[in-house]
Amino acid sequence: MGLDEVDEFATSLPGCRRKGHPGRIAWYVDNRLVVREDAPGTLLVRVGFADREALLASHPETFGVPPRWEKHMKVQADLDGDADAIRDAIRLAWAAQRRD
Repeated sequence: MGLDEVDEFATSLPGCRRKGHPGRIAWYVDNRLVVREDAPGTLLVRVGFADREALLASHPETFGVPPRWEKHMKVQADLDGDADAIRDAIRLAWAAQRRD
């Protein structure tokens, strides 16, 4: 999955907007972070702890948690991993950040 595909999917979610600058592109809903570009080839996805654990258990080849993120509601997604799983994670993050 490439960043263009991430952009296409994230901006298809109601209210989700792209912000940032080259090298640190991010997508927000209601000014709350959903997903952003992280280290080369990875994304930071803002998901709750229960969702994070489920993603890690079901797709360990796609998701991980760097030590500095263990106490935060974040998961790292490898863009070379399962594109459908990454879309699911972004959708979970989007739903969690919406202010309905």
